[in-house]
Amino acid sequence: MSTPVSRSRFHDVALRGEGFVLRPWRSDDLGALLEHANDIRIVRGLSDRFPHPYTREDGERFLAGDVVDLRDPVLAIEVDGQACGGIGARPGHGGRRHGAEFGYWLGHSLWGRGLMTQVVALYAPWVMQQLALHRLQATVLDNNPASARVLQKNGFEEEGALRCAVVKFGELRDLRVFAKVKRSLEDATQTAQ
Repeated sequence: MSTPVSRSRFHDVALRGEGFVLRPWRSDDLGALLEHANDIRIVRGLSDRFPHPYTREDGERFLAGDVVDLRDPVLAIEVDGQACGGIGARPGHGGRRHGAEFGYWLGHSLWGRGLMTQVVALYAPWVMQQLALHRLQATVLDNNPASARVLQKNGFEEEGALRCAVVKFGELRDLRVFAKVKRSLEDATQTAQ
C-alpha cells in the first residue's frame, strides 16, 4: 500500500461508509485524480483553486500539498479502490479557531447516486469532533443547487449569500453560505450516531 502524501495526525484515518472510504490522499492517486478532476462539469461548481484543464502538474502540486494543506483533514473519497473525489476542511485561527470551512467534489461518473450526501453525513460530525469545532461552514456557487441540497440534507442551514463574491468563467456569481453550528461537542457527536 502506498504511503499518504504528507504525514499529519490524520495519516491513519479510514472512515468507512456504505460503498466508500474516506482516507488520506496518496502519491499513487495521481492517475485517478487526473481522470476525475479534468472535467469541466466539476470545475463549474468549485473555486478557482481547482483549475481547468486539470494537468499532471496540477495533480502533482495538489498531492505535494502546494494547493491545500494536506496536514489538515483533507481526504480522498475512494470507491472500488480508486480515489474519485475529495473532501476537506480548513480550520480557522485565533478567535475563529473553533470554526472551519469545508468543501468537496466528486467525479461526474458518480453523480446522482446520493453518494456525496452520505460522504458529508460521515465526514461532518467526524471533523467537528476531531477539530473541536462549534461551526462548520461551506460556500456554494449560486449555480450549484445540487451541492446546496447535499448540505441541506445534512442539517446545514443557509445563512445568506455573499453577493457578487466570485467571478467564475467571466461571470459574476454569488456564494451561498451554509453552516452547521453546535453549541457543544456533545451535540456534534450525537448527530453522528
